[in-house]
Amino acid sequence: MQQNKAMSYLGLAARARHVESGEFCTERAVKRGNAKLVLVASDASENTKKAVRDMCTYYHTEWLVFGEKESLGHAIGKSARACLALMDQGLADAVKEQLIDRNQDGGSEHGK
Repeated sequence: MQQNKAMSYLGLAARARHVESGEFCTERAVKRGNAKLVLVASDASENTKKAVRDMCTYYHTEWLVFGEKESLGHAIGKSARACLALMDQGLADAVKEQLIDRNQDGGSEHGK
């Protein structure tokens, strides 16, 4: 249920134009300081995951590994996306709350 709620928040953020998706746009948002939370797909390549992790660590941006490329893209009304950045703090907090609560038992890769 939490995963569906998180996906709904992503759709809401996309409709409000508070999402940058794709590696290039996500990187641009992080470097400009606009990204409040970065999500990277669990099935993204290891190079992409490492690049996102390193970039977010350097720029002090929170990030989470969540979903798969197809589901992330579908949630925002686009084709498959390996990563995306949420630009609204309220929506980022809501998504993060859903994902961290869901992963308390199993754990999830995330960082700040």
